[in-house]
Amino acid sequence: MEFFKSITIWQKRIVTAFIGGIAGYAYYHFIGCASGTCAITSNPYISTAYGILVGALLIAKPKNEKKEIENGNNNSSTGKEI
Repeated sequence: MEFFKSITIWQKRIVTAFIGGIAGYAYYHFIGCASGTCAITSNPYISTAYGILVGALLIAKPKNEKKEIENGNNNSSTGKEI
C-alpha cells in the first residue's frame, strides 16, 4: 500500500484515464449502438474520449477540511463565520 501513497495525483489521473479509455472502447465494442444514432456509443473515438474524460475526473484532489476548520470557516454554506 505504500506504493499508492507515493504516486502523485497526476499519475493517478493518467492511470485512471487510461483505464477509462479502455472501458470506453470496450463499451463501444460490446454494447455500442447498431443504428448509429447514439451520440457517444456510435463512434469508437468519441466513446474512448468520453471514457478517458470520466476516468480522469474520477480522481479528484481531496479537499483539506482540517485547514478550513483551522481557518475558521466551520463548514458554513455561506463561507462567513458564525
